[in-house]
Amino acid sequence: MLVTLVVAATIHVAATTTDVRELVMAVGGDRVRVETLTDPSQGHHPRELLPRQLTVLAKADLLARVGFDNEPWLPQALRSVRPRARDLDLSKAITPITTETARLRADSRPHIHAFGSPNYWLDPENAHPLTAAILDKLMAISPDHRAAFEQNRSRFLAKVDTAMARWLEQLRPYRGTRVVVGHDAWPYFARRFGLTITATVEEKPGVPPSPKYLATLIDRMRQTGVRVIIADPESPMVLLHRISGATGARVALLVPSVGADPAASDYFTLFEVNVARLLKALTP
Repeated sequence: MLVTLVVAATIHVAATTTDVRELVMAVGGDRVRVETLTDPSQGHHPRELLPRQLTVLAKADLLARVGFDNEPWLPQALRSVRPRARDLDLSKAITPITTETARLRADSRPHIHAFGSPNYWLDPENAHPLTAAILDKLMAISPDHRAAFEQNRSRFLAKVDTAMARWLEQLRPYRGTRVVVGHDAWPYFARRFGLTITATVEEKPGVPPSPKYLATLIDRMRQTGVRVIIADPESPMVLLHRISGATGARVALLVPSVGADPAASDYFTLFEVNVARLLKALTP
């Protein structure tokens, strides 16, 4: 008797960041193959296109992106390869914050965000709407696997909710704590975990502080009792430690994306690392 095996086709996904990759994999499971277009250790804003990016885009069934203006290199890449991929802009799934801040500059530097901070994945609660948007796209591509995708998402969100309850409880004693950030990557994280961002070390996004601004910042930090400066791998650490020495605030080096630090190797360890490092800086 001849038995015919039907092998489900793999959905090829091009994710613009490792954080997007993690969320797509959480829903798609073994029915997706997700390749990332950027290296988190080098930031999300490459200045030139790489052949690998074009190859991944050309064969993708789905392009999943952060959106806003987080991928200034992407339009040129799409023009170059004319991909067949369906497009999923995950920024449309969430309610943005910090959109009222004027961020446009004449030189249009690629890491200046005209729509506010795009780091919405740093709020674990956003996993709910983000994975809902991913689920809709994957079901449209492969409707026969709807049940599997829904089950994957439910398991993932149950794990997120359990972990988030623990993270919130760990940081609960420090709700309302005033912090300063190296640059404006942390509003979603701060809102979720009850921190108050009082200032950014950058005078303007992407612009080092002037001596006058720096002096004012240090004075205000002393007056308001700011205890922590949140840094990330792209922060000017020498300057932040100088501010720390002048104010007594501790520097907490947090991780903005999966893979930007070896300890933050997946979605959950990203938050485990950040909560643990923040707690260390906050604990007297």
